[in-house]
Amino acid sequence: MITDIIKSFAIEINKVGPNNGEGIGDVNAKVTDIINAVVGALGIVAVVVVIIGGVLYMTSSGDAGKVKKAKDTILYGIIGLVICALAYAIVNFVIDRI
Repeated sequence: MITDIIKSFAIEINKVGPNNGEGIGDVNAKVTDIINAVVGALGIVAVVVVIIGGVLYMTSSGDAGKVKKAKDTILYGIIGLVICALAYAIVNFVIDRI
């Protein structure tokens, strides 16, 4: 079912280019560039979250509540980085297959 949706989407994009399909590479490149830019920006945000978590950890002064909050912040930042990496890989894989 998903492959049918992707195929129909590719067929519609194919109609966008001049002479019924010569511009498909341009459309794929633009879509890939936009998605990669968004994923890259989100990756930068995730790195900033990890850095903030590290600063919170260093300034926690051994307070158990602050240490837990700092560790959670670092964990969430790392999870965000993993999600960004997977999104980048999946998007590029799918776009290359279209």
